[in-house]
Amino acid sequence: MVSRADRGPLADWFWTIDRYFLAAFILLMGLGFMLSFAASPAVAERIGLDSFHFVERHAMFIIPSLAVMFGLSFLSPRQVRRTAIILLAASLVMMVLALFFGVEVKGARRWIGVGVFSIQPSEFMKPAFVIVCAWLFSEHARQPEIPGNLFAIILFGIVAALLVAQPDLGQTILTSVVWGGMFFMAGMPWIWIFLLGGVGAGGLVAAYYMLPHVTARFDKFLTGEGDRFQIETAHEAIVRGGWFGQGPGEGIVKRILPDSHTDFVFSVAAEEFGIVFCMALVLIFSFIVLRGLNHAFKERNDFNRFAVAGLVLLIGIQSMINIGVNLELMPAKGMTLPLISYGGSSQVAICITAGFILALTRHRPEKRAQERSLFRVPHGVPAE
Repeated sequence: MVSRADRGPLADWFWTIDRYFLAAFILLMGLGFMLSFAASPAVAERIGLDSFHFVERHAMFIIPSLAVMFGLSFLSPRQVRRTAIILLAASLVMMVLALFFGVEVKGARRWIGVGVFSIQPSEFMKPAFVIVCAWLFSEHARQPEIPGNLFAIILFGIVAALLVAQPDLGQTILTSVVWGGMFFMAGMPWIWIFLLGGVGAGGLVAAYYMLPHVTARFDKFLTGEGDRFQIETAHEAIVRGGWFGQGPGEGIVKRILPDSHTDFVFSVAAEEFGIVFCMALVLIFSFIVLRGLNHAFKERNDFNRFAVAGLVLLIGIQSMINIGVNLELMPAKGMTLPLISYGGSSQVAICITAGFILALTRHRPEKRAQERSLFRVPHGVPAE
């Protein structure tokens, strides 16, 4: 146990970190590793790999993911901003390179091959984009003559254009909703709300008519026609699981579910561990979002407030989209469940997000002094 009397960096970190956040992130990682045993062997066997191929790779990414999360949690807010700027610049460059030299999968160019691994730059772009936009919004709030909001709009346009070019409608929607939420917190004028809402609605209509895969997914969702094998199989797995599941390793429907280890791991969890277990997963994600928004509400620094709110919204909305697809409440998006689904880029990127959250929610002496000063009685003024 680290003593409170110790003034070293590790002791300072231990006594200032939000340990509830830390426990929630580590718990999700542990549950994700457990579910990889349930969801991935059948997929590996179908494509001719060793049964535990994806389990081993999932485990391999846990160590660097934890290292990234813990390392980033030591940063100060200024260091978080600088790290995010570098990460965002690198991610945008890699997203451009992916359009020309990336690995094409199902008609989309979202990945760059690096040896035996594939990196999805857009995953690393998201937390960095949130931090940089939070900084731009906060600078405009601090000094209105600085066109921070305009720069944030331009940056959003660049990011959205690259995501649409891949194409990746799911990530575009996720990024747009999170960015819009932060802009709203920053005091978005009503004219911008209507304008951007109209642009978003127009973009969805354009995507429906111009992108065949988007048309097919929306038509399947709205009419129930077409290839609905994965959705119907996922639904069958959830129904078969009931309240308490069939038991670890007893799932049958998961064996024929193509993306059971990624997009539909929630359905596998329902079949083997039941609806009660899935409700517990939802509660963990809800706890992260609500605790983050509570931190943001109490935060006096605009940058910290916008950044923490944006980061927890990023995790919360992504998990909501994934679960919504599994429950047939949304069209298929191809989006992972944070820290639960298999995927190296996704796991490391979510841990970057978690590291930023932990860094920005630490209890720093200057923050406590600032909060106390807000309630200090001025000299010569009698207390109530």
